[in-house]
Amino acid sequence: MKTNKVLGVDIGGSHVTVAVVDLVEKLIVEGSVCRQPVNSHGTADEILSSWCNAINEARSTCTETIDHIGFAMPGPFDYEHGICLIKGFDKYETLYEMDIRQTLSSMLDIVPENIVFRNDAACFLDGEILAGAAQGHEHAIGITLGTGLGSASSLNGVTRDVELSVLQYQGEIIEEFVSTRGLIRTYKELTGKFVANVKTLAALVYEDEQARTAFNTFGNRLAWFLCQFVQQENKVPEVLVIGGNIALCWNLFMPITLEQMSAQGVHIPKIVKAENGEHAALIGAVSPFVKINNKQKSLAL
Repeated sequence: MKTNKVLGVDIGGSHVTVAVVDLVEKLIVEGSVCRQPVNSHGTADEILSSWCNAINEARSTCTETIDHIGFAMPGPFDYEHGICLIKGFDKYETLYEMDIRQTLSSMLDIVPENIVFRNDAACFLDGEILAGAAQGHEHAIGITLGTGLGSASSLNGVTRDVELSVLQYQGEIIEEFVSTRGLIRTYKELTGKFVANVKTLAALVYEDEQARTAFNTFGNRLAWFLCQFVQQENKVPEVLVIGGNIALCWNLFMPITLEQMSAQGVHIPKIVKAENGEHAALIGAVSPFVKINNKQKSLAL
């Protein structure tokens, strides 16, 4: 690898975030973050052009030539071969069965083998392990609370998406309850009122008892989910890292989550908020290059 700088790309449902990542320092290069909206219902050309525009803008902030890119991608996706398998999720359907790696290679003039794809939840956790709240831990789990429910586990340096958002809960999958839409839905069921987002709902807590009830209900459901998560790990993890936009409302739901987990006999030694925010996924997306870079330095010695 000619440079210690690579690009991390986080593909969201409505936006793309790109940044230059320093492999040595394991941090985002200041001034390199580019975030652009994406129409995930657009044509394949529209979607990929949006991604490439953001990538090229971030590339332009660096004086060094950058020819390695790591993507944090939502599933389902064939991460090894770079094939999109997203279908039935109301986003990126026009990319279904497309060879994304080969297409982006041509559009960006980067050799295919220098483009890697990883699950976005695994990227989040790896970013926190490399340069955040989970540093120094051999066994970590992580969740993201936002438009969806992401879950990942890392043991002895191997991080994987565990896809627990599909666990059955009250006749539906748990993601329908432990997510932004789940919170908003609960409040609407209690009051008949619709709020636009979690931030709006959080602002109502001190004057609206039903808003408090909605967050308490969320906390109970999150406790159920985390107990299931720990049970499937077969061993209590050393640390749980929680990220996503809902984590910004930590004090509104975590006290009851911890209370309920304790009541069920589940005790994780360390439960913390993510330190890197959305930057965690960007850092985690390039973690394969961090390992390659470290190996090359060792060989040079």
